[in-house]
Parts: sequence; structure tokens; C-alpha cells
Amino acid sequence: MKLKTVLLATAIASAPIAAIAADMTIGFSQIGSESGWRAAETTVTRLEAEERGIELKFADAQQKQENQIKAIRSFIAQGVDAILIAPVVATGWDEVLEEAQDAEIPVVLLDRTVDADESLYLTAVTSDLVHEGQVAGEWLATEMDGADCRIVELQGTTGSSPAIDRKSGFEQGIAGHDNLEIVRSQTGDFTRAQGKVVMESFLKAEGGENICALYAHNDDMAVGAIQAIKEAGLTPGEDIKIVAIDAVPDAHLAIANGEMNATIELTPNMAGPALDALEAYLADGTEPAKWIQTESKLFTAADDNQAIYEMKKDLGY
Repeated sequence: MKLKTVLLATAIASAPIAAIAADMTIGFSQIGSESGWRAAETTVTRLEAEERGIELKFADAQQKQENQIKAIRSFIAQGVDAILIAPVVATGWDEVLEEAQDAEIPVVLLDRTVDADESLYLTAVTSDLVHEGQVAGEWLATEMDGADCRIVELQGTTGSSPAIDRKSGFEQGIAGHDNLEIVRSQTGDFTRAQGKVVMESFLKAEGGENICALYAHNDDMAVGAIQAIKEAGLTPGEDIKIVAIDAVPDAHLAIANGEMNATIELTPNMAGPALDALEAYLADGTEPAKWIQTESKLFTAADDNQAIYEMKKDLGY
């Protein structure tokens, strides 16, 4: 599948692909494959590299920071031209980033940020994670229109920037709405399996009739929670409203089927802008902005989610 087809299929607007030297080698330290969105990001990154003639050295960290640090040190030892990192957590990166800097290897962060001095990486390509959570909160506030609503929250991986920022953003989105209250909040580690397990515990602790809405930090946890809600004899999307983030194909399908109410898109094409920035920097030293923001979009039942599902389903999610 050509990258152009991928981007058209997902309605992603990206900068023109510029030619990069065919002998360029880039290391990519990926968190793992904890979600459909993560798999799509990996697929699109591979396609971007292939389209540009770049050799991509891929390392799957299996959700462990120690594996990422080991992979980055391996990339440094191999003398790659640049490194892409999707960091599993926000802290603990200073030492290995300093090692990359000492080796004069530029580092670009993908879809997550780190708590380190900005001088240690070239740029970060991410969405506005706080904004994503805020959109989810504002949607729910509008949807409830003043009615009381007890909310349960499925958080992402503890310590990760999406979990921190999407929680903060959601709280900002519902601020000032005294009718909305988060009554339970626990990590589901961004996975469907844990989303289901934790939702089961929420239902047991609160009683399904006492839960008005679920906010999940990603769609995979929401999809797992939908199964738990159905097994509890409730109707997801009706008895419990559901809003999540990522806009993966299964979320669109769930909305089309009336089992989910809203999702906010996180584009999987972080690599396109990242490689554009790297190309310019390696060509003539052009410094990119420290943050390259990607677009987010709210999808609800008002959209043709079945059609969107058909377009996205073969993208590696």
C-alpha cells in the first residue's frame, strides 16, 4: 500500500514528502503494541521510511522503559543518523538523551513528551494531549446539559504524558459543571484487557445504575469496557455514555453501532512531520520548533462512522 493511499484514507493532511538520502538509517524505539492506535503508528512510520528510502531499525519495548533505553544505546552504538522515540513514561530519560547528544545523533519524540531539558532532543511531534482531554470533557458537559452525571475514568499508563495530560484536560473540560463528578479513576494501562477488568471493578463497586458516563484515555480501554458493560446486562452508549480518545477503527464501529458516543482523533502519522524536520536539520542545520502539533478532531454519532471505519480498518490498527 502506498503511503499516499494511507494518508488519503485517514484524511491526514501532511507536508509534501521530500527526498532523503537513500543511505540514511534511523532507529525507532516504539513503546510496544498495547493498542490499535500504537500498531497504526508503527505501520505508518514504516511506510513513511520506506517511501523516503530510509532504513528503519525498529525496536519494540513491550511497554518497558528499560527496554527502550537499551534499544537507544544500541542505536547509538550502531551510529544511526537519527533516533525516533515514543517514550513509555515521561521521566528518566536525561542520561540516555545526553549520550545521544554526545554522539551528535538528533532525537525526535513521537506522540509523547519527556521531562527533560529541551536541548536534549530536536523536537517533539505530538497532539495537544491536554486539549484532547478538554474536548472530551466539554463534549460530555454539553451532552448532559446540566443533568447530574457520575463519571468513571480509565486512565492510561501511570506516569505517561498522555495519562497525565488527558486527565488534566478532561478535568478542565468539566470544570465549573457541578453536575459532573468523577467518582472512580484507575489505570487500565491503555489495553483492552485491563479496560475490561477495571470497568468490571467500577461496576461492582458503584453499581451500573449509578454510573452515568465513562471517560477512557484511549479507545482500546473503552472497547474493553464496552464488553464489561454488556456482560453486566447494561447497554453501552445508552445506560452509560462513553467518550474516549484516538479514533481507532473499532471506536468508529462502536459509535456506528450505538455502543459508544464520542472519540477524539489522534493521528497515527507522527513520523511524516518528524522525518520532514529531520531532513531539513540534517541537510543544513535548520532547527525546527520544539513542538510540532498534529490535529485532533471530535467524532460523534453525527458522523458517518461506518464509512470512516471502512477507510481505517486496513491501516494496521
